Amino acid sequence: MDEQKRPMDGAHAPLVPVEPVQQKKVALNIIAANKHRGFGSGAIDLRNVTAVIIEGDEAVIDIGALHAKSRVEKGIRFSPDPSVAPHGETCWLVWIASDKTEEGHSCYAGAAACVMRIDRAQKQGWKVLADHVNRMDAAMKRRVLIDELPLEQKRALKKCLIAHNEALWFHAADAFRHAFD
Repeated sequence: MDEQKRPMDGAHAPLVPVEPVQQKKVALNIIAANKHRGFGSGAIDLRNVTAVIIEGDEAVIDIGALHAKSRVEKGIRFSPDPSVAPHGETCWLVWIASDKTEEGHSCYAGAAACVMRIDRAQKQGWKVLADHVNRMDAAMKRRVLIDELPLEQKRALKKCLIAHNEALWFHAADAFRHAFD
């Protein structure tokens, strides 16, 4: 319903409808292209990013995590408050970015781990969405942030990445590969 205002010249004047002001919305589009599309449009190229979900000692690539719809996240209501899932299972989401070496070979280039806790019985979970976004950005910038990942999960992640594409692992920088030791 449109807002209405009385003119300033008197209290008994008829009401005049006020049209809402149209403002340009600032938007950041997550797309698979780098074309500028006008005011407020930016682009994050996600063609070289994927997600690996780690539960226990099992690591699987789950592209649904790009939109918070991985197999472990479906049907779960998340909160930034860790007290909502104090007894939940700890799961890890690891952003993996690929790039090219100076020689032109494709390689794994960045990795950043994010923790979340999921209580399936209560259908509730804990994660800090801002941390997940910042870590995805770090992986895209060729950073390797997996120090807090327990050794068992690092081994599962390494096995998953090698099984997915051994050449990408072979051409990855030494610093990337050594982070898994």
